[in-house]
Formats: sequence, C-alpha cells, structure tokens
Amino acid sequence: MNRFNQYKISSFKIAWVLGFLAVLAAGCAMGPKYVKPKVFSPQNYKWSAEWKIAEPKEGFPRGPWWKIFNDEQLNALEAQVDVYNQNIAAAVAQYQQAHALVRAAKAQYYPSVSVGTAYSQVGTSTGPAQGISNYLVEGQLSWELDFWGRIRRSVESAKASAQASIADIETIRLSIHAALAQDYFLIRAYDMQKQLLDDTVVAYRQFLELTKARFDEGIASKAEVFQAKTQFETAEAQAIDIRIPRAQTEHAIAVLLGETPAEFSIAFSTSPMYVPSIPTGVPSELLERRPDIAAAERRVQSANAQIGVAKAAYFPALTIGASSIYQSSDLTTLFLAPNPMWSYGPALFDTIFSGGAKRARTAQAKGAYNASVAAYRQSVLTGFQQVEDNLAALRLLAEEAKLQDIAVRDAHETLSLTLDEYDQGTVSSLNVIVAQAAELSSKKTAVSILSSQMSASVLLIQSLGGGWQSTVLSQESSKEIWAQSRPNPK
Repeated sequence: MNRFNQYKISSFKIAWVLGFLAVLAAGCAMGPKYVKPKVFSPQNYKWSAEWKIAEPKEGFPRGPWWKIFNDEQLNALEAQVDVYNQNIAAAVAQYQQAHALVRAAKAQYYPSVSVGTAYSQVGTSTGPAQGISNYLVEGQLSWELDFWGRIRRSVESAKASAQASIADIETIRLSIHAALAQDYFLIRAYDMQKQLLDDTVVAYRQFLELTKARFDEGIASKAEVFQAKTQFETAEAQAIDIRIPRAQTEHAIAVLLGETPAEFSIAFSTSPMYVPSIPTGVPSELLERRPDIAAAERRVQSANAQIGVAKAAYFPALTIGASSIYQSSDLTTLFLAPNPMWSYGPALFDTIFSGGAKRARTAQAKGAYNASVAAYRQSVLTGFQQVEDNLAALRLLAEEAKLQDIAVRDAHETLSLTLDEYDQGTVSSLNVIVAQAAELSSKKTAVSILSSQMSASVLLIQSLGGGWQSTVLSQESSKEIWAQSRPNPK
C-alpha cells in the first residue's frame, strides 16, 4: 500500500473517530430529563356559575383586556403604560440580562481562539551591556467537547430562565395594567360621590332656607334652623373631603404612566360604569393563562437542568487544543522558518479529589429544584385562591347591589313622604333631617358597592391572567417576544 492510500485511510479513521465522538457527545447529557411537575386542578370553580348572568359568545379578550369595560378614556390611559412605566422598563432590562446569559451559554459550543504577543531582552550580569531581543507571537485554540452534556444543560437552564424573565415581564405588565384600571374606576366612584354630595348640598341648602322661612313665620324653632344648618355644612365639608382621595389616586395614576403628578390630570366625569360578564373558562386553563405560574414552571426546568450541570462535573472534561508560537530575536524574520513551533491534540482533565464539593453542588442543585417545584405548586394554589376570591366577591356584591338599589328607592320614597308631612305640619324638621341622612347614606353605599364590583372585576381578570397565554414562551424568535414585551415609544 503506498503512502497516498495510507494517508487516505488515516484521514478516514480520524474523521470517523471525530464523527463518532461528536454523535456520542450529542446524545449524552447528565441529569434527569425534565418532566413538568404535576399539580391538582379542580373540575370547576366553586363560585363561577352562581354569579354570572350570561356567558359572552366570544372568549376572553387577548392583549388589551381592559377594552371589555368599553371606556375610551381608560383605553387611552392603558395604552401609555407599556411605553412609559418604569417598573416594566426594569423588567425588560432584566430580560435583556437573561437573554445575554443564553448567548453566553451557547458560546461554549464553539472553540475559543486567543492571540498574544510579547517582547523581552535577555542577558546576564557578565554579558554585554545590550541584552538579546526576543520577539514572540502565540496563538491558541481550545475547544471543549460537550461529551457529558454540561454545556447543553447550561444552555437549557439559561433558556428556561430567559423564558421565566419574559413571563415576569407579563406578570408586571398585568399587575400595573390592573392597578391602573382599579385606580381609574376608583376615581370614577369618587366623581360619582362628589356629584351626589354636590346635589345633596343643593337640597340641604333649600331645606335650610325653608326652615329659616318657617322660623321667621314662627312655625319652626331656632333649634330646627341650627339642625338644618349643621346638616348642610356637614355635607359641604364632605364634598370637599372627597377631593383628597381623588387627588391622591390621580397622582398614583400619573406615576404608573411615568409622569409627574403636577403635569397630569383626569377630567371629572360621572359617566355610568357597568360590570362586565367575564368568562372564566375551566380551572385547568389557569396554568396556561397566568404568567406568574408560567414563570414558576420555567424556573423548575432551569433548576432541573442545573442538576445535569452538577452531575457532569463528576466526569473529566475532554478538550481539543492547538497552539502555534513564532519566536525570534529579529522582528523582520519573526514569521519565517524555522521560527514557528506548533502543537495540537486532545486533553482530558478531571479533579481527582475535591473534598466532597461535587456531591455538595449536586445536593445543592437538587435542593434548588425541590424548592422551585414547591414554589410552582404554591403559585398554582395561590392562583386558584385569587380566582375563587374574586368570583365570590362578584357574586355576593351582585346580590348586595340588588338589595341596595331597593334600599335607595325606599329611602327616596321615605324622604318624599316625610317632606309632604312636614309641609302639612304633621312632623318636625328633625324627621326630614333623619330621612335626608338615610337617603344620602343609602346612595353613598350604592356607589361604594359599584366601586367594589368594578375593582373585583379587574382583579378577576388579573387572576385569570388577563388573556395571556404561555404559548408565547415557545416562540423561537426572541426579537418577536421582545417586540411584544416592550413597544417602542413614538
């Protein structure tokens, strides 16, 4: 066999061995295969069917869930949150960090190449005054074969962590959008109370004037005048007092929108508010609709992959290295023969004794995994609790609202009858004042119940995930996820 055929056979053997090692390394990964932890999911929500009046034809709104309330001003405010809220900006920056860690983990798949240069003068104490110059250029290549899957597990862990960061962004976005909606409806409730108190002040002023006239005629006593005056002044004070929480809530909205309170205001409005019918779906869907639950599950996979990283440390690292050195005392002939020296070949490194550090790191990884599983299951339980809490609140508030509407009508009828009797002289002004106070209290309670219904509706939507779906985490393009997570300001 001639040298050419021997060379071909040797090249074939080398290629075959390298190919075999590559295939073997690709199929070998330490640590347990990830399986999504099991959680218990009830068949139905306890309070779901008992409060909803009707089920909408369409499913839960995707994206801008707040449009279900049909309020244009709310829609306009919510549109600013993603662009200017600083908490969302911080969450997006954290995702940038996590995404960079994925790229750093993937970089371990490739060889690392380094180049260095050096210059020195060599001489002895008895030698000539001028030392001998020495020029050196060195290049090195190092490539770790992922024989035990350490790199793959590291990449898997980093990817899962990045996906958890995306879900964290959605959790914060959902929370801030919900907080804005709650504050907005709270302002609307304050406006309704302000209008109610303003109307009450007008009515009380008229009754005060009537009482004064009756006093001038000798029909009413001076005490009755002061009673009517006291009630009128109290209503005026309440009309001023309601402006304090409204102003503070308006300031809170400004901060949510990334604005200073001094430059932001919401116009007074008494437009009616309606409690929407919210489709809850089945409880098992909650696992896919809550971004915080999805984030917890992704962290379970990240922790599971870290077990593989820890176990891979039990085995030696197989590295292919190569180096080339050019050294000469004359810079002009540095890259000419016979100056170059080179070397290449595989290297196998392993730590023979580590004092139990490897076992400790594996135990630590397993402990972190168990903790992440517990956190995931706890987040699921908390999610179910929050849904049930708000379903119960909506059902009971709906019953309360019906009874309170009746109470408002009865209080209004009582006041009308009492005023008629007062005109006829059969009752004193004190009866009118009591009836007026009862009507005002009933109307304020009705507004408070409506405000609680709107807040519970927002909280129910938030507890259901706001229409978000965990399928967004499986998208291959991080740029698409980035675009959805952080719209660019205009």
